Amino acid sequence: MFPTLIGTVVIAGIVGYLSEKKRFTHNGIVQSIIICIGGAFLFYFVRLMFGFGFSSPGLNAIVSSIGALIIVPTHWRK
Repeated sequence: MFPTLIGTVVIAGIVGYLSEKKRFTHNGIVQSIIICIGGAFLFYFVRLMFGFGFSSPGLNAIVSSIGALIIVPTHWRK
């Protein structure tokens, strides 16, 4: 369980970094990484409690990170 949590954080950080470098988002590198890690934590704990998700923990981390970046568009807020 603990290695899965660490892997989720690492994958979420990589997704946040790559999304900012590829100009998918315009939040800033640190902000995108924080948003991705938060979304991945949320989805990880929902999977533990309720069993929702995909079969692979890595796929869960990628999908939840991208979903968090889409839901939390901090650049366009005034």
